[in-house]
Amino acid sequence: MADQEKQAVIAPAIAKVDSDEDSLSREWTDEDERRIRQRMDWRIVPTVFVLYLMCFIDRANIGVTNKRNRNARIQGMAVDLKLGGYRFNWALTIFYISYILAEIPSNIILKKVGGRYYLPSLVVTFGLISMCTAFVKNYEGLLACRFMLGLAEGGTMPGISYYLSCFYKRNELLFRLGLFIQGTTLAGAFGGLLAAGLSSIPSWGVASTPIHSWRNIFFFEGLFTLLVSSFAFFVLPSRPDQCKFLTPRDQYIALERINKEHKESAMEATQAKHVHRAIFNINNIICGLGFFAINISVQSFSLFLPSILSALGWTALKTQFYSVPPYVIACIWSILMFRLSDKFNRRGVFLVVGAVLAIVGYVMLATTTSNSVKYGAVFLASAGAFPGGPTWLAWGLNNAAGPSVRAVTSAYIVSVGSCGAIVATWTYLEKDRPTYHRGHWINVGANIVAACLAVAGVVYTKWENKKRDRGDRASRLEGLDDDEKIKLGYRHPDFRYVS
Repeated sequence: MADQEKQAVIAPAIAKVDSDEDSLSREWTDEDERRIRQRMDWRIVPTVFVLYLMCFIDRANIGVTNKRNRNARIQGMAVDLKLGGYRFNWALTIFYISYILAEIPSNIILKKVGGRYYLPSLVVTFGLISMCTAFVKNYEGLLACRFMLGLAEGGTMPGISYYLSCFYKRNELLFRLGLFIQGTTLAGAFGGLLAAGLSSIPSWGVASTPIHSWRNIFFFEGLFTLLVSSFAFFVLPSRPDQCKFLTPRDQYIALERINKEHKESAMEATQAKHVHRAIFNINNIICGLGFFAINISVQSFSLFLPSILSALGWTALKTQFYSVPPYVIACIWSILMFRLSDKFNRRGVFLVVGAVLAIVGYVMLATTTSNSVKYGAVFLASAGAFPGGPTWLAWGLNNAAGPSVRAVTSAYIVSVGSCGAIVATWTYLEKDRPTYHRGHWINVGANIVAACLAVAGVVYTKWENKKRDRGDRASRLEGLDDDEKIKLGYRHPDFRYVS
């Protein structure tokens, strides 16, 4: 009788386990994916958008607090810290030393730790250091703060990009990735307005360290970043199968749809071979160099737009306000390009269109003498350049399978692209004022290179896909078991590149 009672208790439990396993193993529908994607969109995308927006609340692009410096520059920072000659350019440049060095190690840590705690920690740290910059008293102190800022922010953009690639399929990624990066465009649009308001706050603080004008910009925006970003600790999941806002079956689907598309396993441990595959990969090299070229335009535009506009004879306040519309238009145009690129599952053609648009804008800036035409050209330059960075990055992530390879790919492409930002800090020099012909022609050349690389990327990916269609890569499967085949990632003969 005791055995019968025991069986009566155990049997339903076994049946429930079997039922759960059957539920998880069932194939899912497009409607299931749509429902899961929408739930992730409402939770994840707005959170990473806010995190990135906080990083750039008063600047215009990834990788440097230059919008702070340039707004601060025309609000007295250059005078207070004696940033004459090339000192301002060096203050911009030193950031990238630590920024570039931090990116790949940061993404490897992110893959191991998970995004829930690591990503918000980066942004909170960034805000704290930015706030402390308000107390800098000399050029040397500014250099030290900027170096530390590079360490804090180095992992933010590649980290969020890789993080999103773990939740979204290839034809879903660019639009979401572009949305969070467009936080920089909105930051550029309204950063000038915010800086104008904050710099007008009356002097306060202690007698030895009064906080005023440009110092208010750093202090309050840094404080705001620190406070607002802290909420992400309670919102972000680390992996698709850890989304508490999804049912167990939906968690399973959210993870497996990524694993199946990328021919990978999310539990893969990062090894040296993954770093090698991500760095010495033809597609990633093309995307990294393309990001490098387009980032020259994006960063130089972001760094020196106020300088270019003030050279037209406008006051500091007018310059702040007139810097807003180009960013708004660039944001709207970029989102449209991202949507279309995902819809048609094509990257290269949209990169060529953007590069041509930017070339026209910079040629107009270099050749015309009319202030009205110059200001109109600024809109073309921004609309052409700003969609490029996210598109190059998404292209690389789309064609990098294996979670470890994707983690390194994201950091690698951004780190190569960040070298373009170093070039950008030297494109517009005071000695070239007011025409800045040298800087404009450098940007024309950079966009020509970006267009050529986009064409090369399309040719290469189509060539490789044709070889796989013919079965030329099938030999890679010989002698491998199922686990070893999964570890091939993007090298798997069934994997197809996005063009």
